[in-house]
Amino acid sequence: MSNTKYIFVTGGVTSSLGKGIVSASLAKLLQARGYSATIQKLDPYINVDPGTLNPYEHGECFVTDDGAETDLDLGHYERFLSVPTSQENNITTGRIYQSVINKERKGEYLGKTVQVIPHITDEIKSSIKLLGEKGNWDFVITEIGGTVGDIESLPYIEAVRQLRWELGKDSLVIHLTLIPYLAASGELKTKPTQHSVKKLLEYGLQPDVLVCRAEHNIPQDVRNKVARFCNVEAEAVIASLDAETIYDVPLLMMEEKLDKIVLKKLSLEIGEDPDLNTWKTFLSKLKNPKNSVKIGLVGKYVELKDSYKSIAEALIHAGAQNECSVEVDWIHSESIETENASEKLSSLNGILVAPGFGERGVSGKLTAVKYARENNVPFFGICLGMQCAVVEFAQNVLGLSSSSREIDDKTQHPVIDLMEEQKQIEDKGGTMRLGAYSCSLEEGSFAHKAYGTTKISERHRHRYEFNSRYKEDFENAGMRASGINPKTGLVEVVEIQNHPFFIGVQFHPEYKSTVARPHPLFIEFVKAAAKKT
Repeated sequence: MSNTKYIFVTGGVTSSLGKGIVSASLAKLLQARGYSATIQKLDPYINVDPGTLNPYEHGECFVTDDGAETDLDLGHYERFLSVPTSQENNITTGRIYQSVINKERKGEYLGKTVQVIPHITDEIKSSIKLLGEKGNWDFVITEIGGTVGDIESLPYIEAVRQLRWELGKDSLVIHLTLIPYLAASGELKTKPTQHSVKKLLEYGLQPDVLVCRAEHNIPQDVRNKVARFCNVEAEAVIASLDAETIYDVPLLMMEEKLDKIVLKKLSLEIGEDPDLNTWKTFLSKLKNPKNSVKIGLVGKYVELKDSYKSIAEALIHAGAQNECSVEVDWIHSESIETENASEKLSSLNGILVAPGFGERGVSGKLTAVKYARENNVPFFGICLGMQCAVVEFAQNVLGLSSSSREIDDKTQHPVIDLMEEQKQIEDKGGTMRLGAYSCSLEEGSFAHKAYGTTKISERHRHRYEFNSRYKEDFENAGMRASGINPKTGLVEVVEIQNHPFFIGVQFHPEYKSTVARPHPLFIEFVKAAAKKT
């Protein structure tokens, strides 16, 4: 086995304590010390992947270059590390069981009774070790979804228990827990943390490091108490206080010496302090903006902001790059009608029409596109947002009674349609275009100027395409197809030139925006919006 070190991050007491951000922050600190790190998420739900989950259930579905539909935590990993993730970085119970059942059907278990232990746990262990064996990583950090004590996560905890013995000194467990503050008594309470660790011990797993979420500073005597009751050193009790922004967390974890404790426990060189100059520059710009813009994000899942997590973060990255604070006005597309469009949209410096599936809320998106086009408001349409821009232009500029086949399957002019080969496929998942595809940009276009190159690659997650039969009509009327897939000829980017900024993209640029490399289209969109203030 390679000398990869494995770090397991578990959570207790309650979910949403920030395992993903703590994992990403630790990986960032290790990376800044010169080590290579990747992070994987183990999700205990039985769906094979989040691709079929409603965004209200699980937030956005993050797509990797290799076309895997994954948990939104992988977005955090990429935004912090600027290292692409893949199918191997997100494992679900559904995938584990599917793989084991497929092997059983093929007779690979030689007639043995297939059980949770050893078969399911062995499958989990091999999925965890796969990244270490395939890649040249110094660290594989594995975040286990849910909380200790959840019935679904038991096989994962058991797999980690076994791996601790197999990996020996090459592994470490970090347990993220809660130390609540009771206002009535004016005290921090350690009992929830004690019980959480006791539960973990019942399963045979002793944490090496405790990261304690708290709203108030954790004094040394409280840390000593936690250490005493939970069998860890006092220096390994780390405080994770509420931060102003998630991007502060790596610096807060460095102050708490999380990376040093991890390296010490794994008998690795600590070396010089992490090089976080780029990160600190980004934070300084983020916190000291010179101006501000208001962007309307028009979508149909806005009640749960995590549905558009990558877009919200890409706007933050682009805002910092432009030294401009971005205020997002979350607008439900079903609330926009022709009569109230001006009232809802006139105060905005830019309008972003978000991705989505299905016909619900599309009418409001079309109204928002029309308002942006006619009133010279910078416009950015992503995926369904781009398709809405095409449909709106066809209806109001070309005068066609047109629509997308997704919205109206009897439309006379399907300017957005399924390709012929897609129509033969019955399994909905099989008709999706997923993952990275290349695109050639027209010289001199908005998109070309933003990217600074004519050859790009972006990630996709959609089913319907621009119907190229109408391409000439659109271009003659002023909407050009400025980005084309070189292999298939499919239209990837549309834009209107005589407009401050009007661009629609079939792909999801937000997936590739990171702290170190904000996405060029978002940078230019925010820049155009800032000019409208």
